[in-house]
Amino acid sequence: MRKPELLVPASSLEVLKVAVVFGADAVYIGGEAFGLRAKARNFSMEDMREGIAFAHEHGVKIYVTANILAHNEDLPGVRRYFEELKELAPDGLIIADPAVFMIAKEVCPEIERHISTQANNTNYGTYRFWHELGAKRVVSARELSLEEIREIRGNIPEDMEIETFVHGAMCISYSGRCLLSNYFTGRDANQGACTHPCRWKYYVVEEQRPGEYLPVYENERGTYIFNSRDLCMIEHIPELIESGIDSFKIEGRMKTALYVATVARTYRRAIDDYLKDPGLYESNMDGYRDQIVSCTYRQFTTGFFFGKPDESAQIYDNNTYVKEYTYLGIIGDQNECGQFHISQRNKFSVGEMIEVMKPDGRNLRVTVRGIFDEEGNAMESAPHPQQSLWIDVGSGLERYDILRRQEAASEL
Repeated sequence: MRKPELLVPASSLEVLKVAVVFGADAVYIGGEAFGLRAKARNFSMEDMREGIAFAHEHGVKIYVTANILAHNEDLPGVRRYFEELKELAPDGLIIADPAVFMIAKEVCPEIERHISTQANNTNYGTYRFWHELGAKRVVSARELSLEEIREIRGNIPEDMEIETFVHGAMCISYSGRCLLSNYFTGRDANQGACTHPCRWKYYVVEEQRPGEYLPVYENERGTYIFNSRDLCMIEHIPELIESGIDSFKIEGRMKTALYVATVARTYRRAIDDYLKDPGLYESNMDGYRDQIVSCTYRQFTTGFFFGKPDESAQIYDNNTYVKEYTYLGIIGDQNECGQFHISQRNKFSVGEMIEVMKPDGRNLRVTVRGIFDEEGNAMESAPHPQQSLWIDVGSGLERYDILRRQEAASEL
């Protein structure tokens, strides 16, 4: 039985550190160019250097995405970019384009090359093709079933790795290669600038009746015909492991630290529990479910893993997320007064009861006893995002603990 890697996304240096502390075996990040999340904050070279060093100190790997579908004008910049990355020594590069792959093989052959899901990896012949070119790992297309993945595992070299998405947003287009954004807005999803038109509301307009909008689906609110549920396989860890997958990948390079911490911690515990004792995994199932829905999500599906999804995998009446907790901040340094530093993310006030998420699985309820600005002035609340504050919530907190507040279940 293979022990799977838990691969977690990070949008920033801060989130990378949270992912590492909350249980990731590896973290994937994007630099400031050539990745498919141009709207994410992404990493400067200095942040990447610090992030790689932090991860390696904790025994965690870092993979860098360079998975655009390149045009001619991109190739010289790709070469320069890989020459810079060579000095930083990440553990792997995630690549979709064959030209980009060959440049990486030439410039930094010592860095593993992983083939992105964008490369349409749907059969074992494709895996063998990339293995012969020097790829260490291939990310399976999200359209594959577990049965197909098992067949791939049985027909590729033992040292070749399979990486598979097990949690997060699904894309309406095959292997994520979407043209809608470019068509509607001129922003190319395959160059990292997707505007997510799959989440928009659509109507049909009949040619002879301009301005008369007809719902595509019989619903007075219209329909979100491309809008899919989020993938969640927390209840199917045994099947995933049995299929021969080497790396369980979480989607979400534009998500908050609260989301990353919640999902990483929950999958970490589920994987470890199952490997220790399958009975322990089964007995803790309600806890995994409770934790996974405590972060923002858009209803869940098991995707294509058990065959082609039926229409229940789509959400036709809205494009909203379910939100049960609000992200407040990450615990930083502690001063001589016992106060903890945070960069605040959402408003909270003195006297409120909030929760502290800890990497070991505990959630502590604490009362906000005091809020102070950088000059030590007392404040009744923290109303402005990104405020640098010191808070008094008692003792027992540690760096990288996450602060959150439970809300009545709501939709974003």
